[in-house]
Amino acid sequence: MKKKHSLKARVRAFAIWQKLGYNPWKRPRQRRTRTNSDFYKGAFDTIPFLNDDAKRTFSHLLLRPGYMIRDYIRGDHERYLAPLTALIVFYAFFALVWSVMQPVQHKDEDIFTDPLQITVDLDGKEGISRREGLIHNTVQIVQKGYLYLTLDQHPEAVHSRRESALAALERTMRSQGIPLFLGNFFLLWFAMSVSLRRYKTGMSATAAATAYALCQFSFFMLFAVLLTWGRSKSIGLTVILIMLSVDLHQWLDIGWKKSIRLAIRTAIWYGLFFLLVLLVVSAIVFLVALTK
Repeated sequence: MKKKHSLKARVRAFAIWQKLGYNPWKRPRQRRTRTNSDFYKGAFDTIPFLNDDAKRTFSHLLLRPGYMIRDYIRGDHERYLAPLTALIVFYAFFALVWSVMQPVQHKDEDIFTDPLQITVDLDGKEGISRREGLIHNTVQIVQKGYLYLTLDQHPEAVHSRRESALAALERTMRSQGIPLFLGNFFLLWFAMSVSLRRYKTGMSATAAATAYALCQFSFFMLFAVLLTWGRSKSIGLTVILIMLSVDLHQWLDIGWKKSIRLAIRTAIWYGLFFLLVLLVVSAIVFLVALTK
């Protein structure tokens, strides 16, 4: 019976800590005078990933992510890393670990089908309907747009000096993790803003929540890299939806059904915005090709 009550007390204490972010029954630590033996204390305060704010941000994003987002939006800025700083620092650490683990990555891993391999061969056939021709042209435009966005990953498609320069720029940006910030951040930010418009969270609050959510994704991608020994860094759509549901449930103080629906709606809007960007880029590439 004592063990059962002790377990219940621990679970209750953890729930209280989750909502508050601190243990109310513990006395605050008193600052003590440093001695000569403490010369190393505070040596890492200026290093973003090793100071107390970073450690607190890391642990709270893992154990109470939505509540931490709520606290930061309400004005508790001193205890945590700023959203943009956290995103840059944590993803930079993930990119560093990923670059170290890459040499042991297996090249025969199962990946998504390459869009460049998806072709619709309608040339030379008679009786092609207008709809089939439109589908064929649309697929070609999307393929070409995707190709220009990933020239660094497809060197066989580089045929000019301009394409070579573009491939070099993409390689540099991708190695620094810039596409994650510029791409995923803005797409997820817009998607969450549309999904949460009824809650009137505001663009700045949604931006902070988006940055912290991407920090969570970086954590779990890092765990995937370490657990698979560099074979995979994907965490899957299901895990992402679970994380978003937990964030929304704690941040907005809503039920699980609503939070799951909001997470799914956010994912759908994210996909639609991604397709829209891809079509716009493809259309620009197609228009540039016509002017040659």
